Amino acid sequence: MNESLRIVVVAPDLAMSDPPDAHALSQDERSRSLRIGLLESGFNLVATLPADVFLTERLAQLQPDLIIVDAESEARDALEHVVMATREARRPIVMFTNDADTAQAQEAVAAGVSAYIVAGLSPERIRPILDVALARFQREEQLRQELAHTRSELHQRNTELQERKLIDRAKGLLMQRLGLSEQAAYEKLRRAAMDKGLRVAEVSQRMLDAADLLG
Repeated sequence: MNESLRIVVVAPDLAMSDPPDAHALSQDERSRSLRIGLLESGFNLVATLPADVFLTERLAQLQPDLIIVDAESEARDALEHVVMATREARRPIVMFTNDADTAQAQEAVAAGVSAYIVAGLSPERIRPILDVALARFQREEQLRQELAHTRSELHQRNTELQERKLIDRAKGLLMQRLGLSEQAAYEKLRRAAMDKGLRVAEVSQRMLDAADLLG
């Protein structure tokens, strides 16, 4: 993985209560260990952000290449914020947590998380985890683009087929009512389309609509 990748960590705002909360202290230590591990592995950690209503704007400003969600009890809320914030500009998301709930892991993957890591904060594990997450994200994006391209092609072919049917119906009507040959009927449609600045299929549809109206 290229160390120049811009990484943002999304973690809870762990303002210490008075007296200090044991769970908050533990989670703060986890978050600190993760950030240290990223820095020790040579990654470009550009910011640590809370999962709040300003996350979308902050991510848009920072333009990270990869997002790490570091959460435990607040994991679901944090993930929802990140998913919403990256809806328009998809990025690989890696989730570090101590929560081994299988259902939550499945929900996270379904929401678009590239890697869901339970208790995986040891520095030597961070690099391979991020490598795999990035590779998986890139492959999913490639498949997504291929699927979109295939759908676009199918839509285009279906549109062309429907337009050919319209033109054939319009030619048939002209041939029947004006006694034209098929080629002459098409040329008449084509000239009308050029005169009106429309496509042949559009002229054909208008003619058929008028014929239906007049009976």
